[in-house]
Amino acid sequence: MSREQDRTTRYQEGSLTLPGTVMLGTGVMIGAGIFALTGQMAQMTGVLFPLAFLAAAVIVSFSAYSYIKISNAWPSAGGIGMYLYKAYGNRLPTAFNALLMYFSMVIAQSFLARTFGSYTMQLFGGDESGRMVPILGVSLILAAFLINLLGNRMIQGTASLIGVLKIGGILIFGVVGVWIADSLSVDFSSPGEAGTMGNFLGATALGILAFKGFTTITNSGSEVIDPKRNVGRAIIISIAACVVIYTLVGFAVASNLSLAEIVETQDYSLAAAARPALGEYAVWFTVAIAMMATAGGILASIFAVSRMLAMLTEMKLVPHRHFGMPGSIQKHTLVYTVVLGLILTAFFDLSRIAALGIVFYLIMDIAIHWGVLRYLREDVQAKAWVPAMAILLDLLVLGGFVWVKLNTDPFVIGVAVVAMIVIAVAEQIFLKKFQEAGHSVHDESHAHDHH
Repeated sequence: MSREQDRTTRYQEGSLTLPGTVMLGTGVMIGAGIFALTGQMAQMTGVLFPLAFLAAAVIVSFSAYSYIKISNAWPSAGGIGMYLYKAYGNRLPTAFNALLMYFSMVIAQSFLARTFGSYTMQLFGGDESGRMVPILGVSLILAAFLINLLGNRMIQGTASLIGVLKIGGILIFGVVGVWIADSLSVDFSSPGEAGTMGNFLGATALGILAFKGFTTITNSGSEVIDPKRNVGRAIIISIAACVVIYTLVGFAVASNLSLAEIVETQDYSLAAAARPALGEYAVWFTVAIAMMATAGGILASIFAVSRMLAMLTEMKLVPHRHFGMPGSIQKHTLVYTVVLGLILTAFFDLSRIAALGIVFYLIMDIAIHWGVLRYLREDVQAKAWVPAMAILLDLLVLGGFVWVKLNTDPFVIGVAVVAMIVIAVAEQIFLKKFQEAGHSVHDESHAHDHH
């Protein structure tokens, strides 16, 4: 009996404050977005990349509406998984889209880890061998795993401290970079070949990766103080803070580096922008901020995604094995999340990690908005036009991104399609076997009947 009790997932109600929740959200958002995506977006759409960040912010603002409405109605540690369950019940759309979100969050961890390695190696003149970046990334994920084992208060305290330091540092970088730049007159009139509409939409899709960390806040729903008010407020504050920071830093980079230099240094463009502006000391300062930002992002992401997988496991929507490990399901999903992140960090480069992440995320995001529009609108008191607009905008940027990648790196789109087919088939087999065995599904009375 004690062993069975040990398997249960434990959530500490009221253990996360509003500022702590905001720091968890911004920790994921700022870590990935501004440090590695700037160069990739510039490569895709030329000097228009600061505007692509702003376009991404507009789209995410529409997206956030659905998440806020559902979190106000049903705050839950399951976050996205529970939201999908409320809309689609214990069916394939719930399991498939929840796993897309899970994998996109694990991909985000690998993206952060690689970014950490790329910036850290700037202190040593770069990584010509190509080995140190993944080694440093793997080491960071393992350190974040150990902190996550220590509990919520340690996670919140560490994430909050890192969050304050990195946000302050990035603001200093942005303000000083803009202040000493020769000119802020970024030439938007001649973006060159990269400036086509398809490329701009593709870059905007990448920019959404810089904001999607707000969804990790939803996974902390049952642990936030006064969640029906504070989850939504934390989402709004996190997005608003990131809009200001990204805009400032985007213009600082564009004002201090040429387009060719931004593209050439795309994995560490902020450090490169600091060098001509403020010299070698500024590079060290920027690298230190990047190291803190990516470390905080991984810490917050592992915290959220392991809880989401634990909830999906309890809802009997995904298979689970203990593999002889002691402790709760929550601890097991933490281990699975870290192992998967380690594999991606070791074997995939930054641009392909980002591409997989945005395809998975946008498809899941569309499913959330359709669920609100089709099934939950009256329950959560949502206006129909907002999720409808979010779906249209998601489809627009997803189409632009896929078009660009089919022309430049079709392999990664092929990997994304094959992965989604495998997830869908495996989940269909699992759900069919589970239901044939006559098992009941968690909280079935609260799900909508769509048969």
